[in-house]
Amino acid sequence: MPYGPHTADDRARMLARIGIDAVDRLFDDIPADLRSGPLRLDPPEPELELTARLVALAGRNRVDLASFLGAGAYRHWTPPVVDQLLLRGEWYTAYTPYQPEVSQGTLQSIYEYQSLLAELTGLDVVSASHYDGGAATAEAALMTCRATRRERLLVSRAVHPHYRETLATYARGAGLTVEEIPLVPDGDAAGTTDLDALGRLLGDAERPVAGVVAAQPNVLGLLEEMPAIGAAAHAAGALFVAVVEPVSLAVLAPPGEYGADIAAGEGQPLGIPLQYGGPYLGIVACTEPLIRQIPGRLVGMTTDLDGKRAFVMTMRAREQDIRREKAASNICTNQALLALAASIYLAAIGPHGLRDVAASGAARATELEAALAAAGAPRIHAGAYLNELVVRVPDAGAVHARLLERGVLAGIPTAHLLPGEPGLEDGLLVCATEVTTTADIERFAGALRDELGASSTNGTAQSPVAGAA
Repeated sequence: MPYGPHTADDRARMLARIGIDAVDRLFDDIPADLRSGPLRLDPPEPELELTARLVALAGRNRVDLASFLGAGAYRHWTPPVVDQLLLRGEWYTAYTPYQPEVSQGTLQSIYEYQSLLAELTGLDVVSASHYDGGAATAEAALMTCRATRRERLLVSRAVHPHYRETLATYARGAGLTVEEIPLVPDGDAAGTTDLDALGRLLGDAERPVAGVVAAQPNVLGLLEEMPAIGAAAHAAGALFVAVVEPVSLAVLAPPGEYGADIAAGEGQPLGIPLQYGGPYLGIVACTEPLIRQIPGRLVGMTTDLDGKRAFVMTMRAREQDIRREKAASNICTNQALLALAASIYLAAIGPHGLRDVAASGAARATELEAALAAAGAPRIHAGAYLNELVVRVPDAGAVHARLLERGVLAGIPTAHLLPGEPGLEDGLLVCATEVTTTADIERFAGALRDELGASSTNGTAQSPVAGAA
């Protein structure tokens, strides 16, 4: 049976009530070339043939690569208990948990997630139901505008470009102004947020700033001076948004410790495997004074009429299902299954295990740095990093493509990640985690040494010809 309960007669009466003759008339304001067309599906196939075709398609996936790709999504080992518990049927539902009498399990799982993330970030309040890190960052930035009643945002260029693009989209619709804080071009602080430029941007008294957004670690893997950024923001009456990578919080100071008002980030590293772009999990946390500005779902613990522990949705006026005109956001969904994965992961490995994950990734990255430097690709930046770094590789884009043919996914060319950024034209952003092996690193370093040696040889052979010309 169709999922929609309305009959053809129901639809006809609704259309007549609003004075149109077809549903398509509702979309007249959308240009025809932007509307979705009919689904172009192949004709039906017998199950045996369809299975064979799907197996062939799956066989095109590369699973033999030595991968050093990070840039916002990370490979980690996930304890089998995470997937095993997620497979339990009671978690699969099309409904959000607004009826507490039938949703205690789901509500408790969200409450546990909020509790764990509050401890991890060092902040008072955590919400659930954000799509991904980009959406969470944009929602966090909009919180600063609502709280300060200002309309200007500053975001470091060292925040992931996808997050900045998402923020720009949100801001455009809300009529807000977003300006980028440039990076330090050279010296020991190269690749991090330019604090002097931040001070100048904050010093425009006629255009007060609502919020300052910076990432720790930043998109180049470098560690930022987050206390200094936060202090500058607060001195100008602005709020400070820290975009964090959750595993790093096991060894780095949490946002609450260095004065961040809001933390945002991507929860994928917490027990969620790499997939084709999702589904992922956006993290948003804040201090208690901002609780009425935080979007998404909040679950609280209380007692029922019999004095037993119970869980309920709280502060519902901030959600989109009631008092819609007062909602903090109308763009969220119930990401409880992904939040549950993060909760099980954190509970399974514990605080010491999470610290081991972060420390092991840092150790592997140090090993990777030394191996690539010996292969002829030294690190570009001098600043501290955790488990991602940028190495200098002449003609990085072409070398990256050739390494892929040799079974090495050599991170991402920084010219693609941050186009036009000075000093990054010939860089590769590479990442190591606890699942990166010494064999992977040796394979990468050996292939890169061969490529750079071949390039050097080719250049030498061509030079007499160039001189003769």
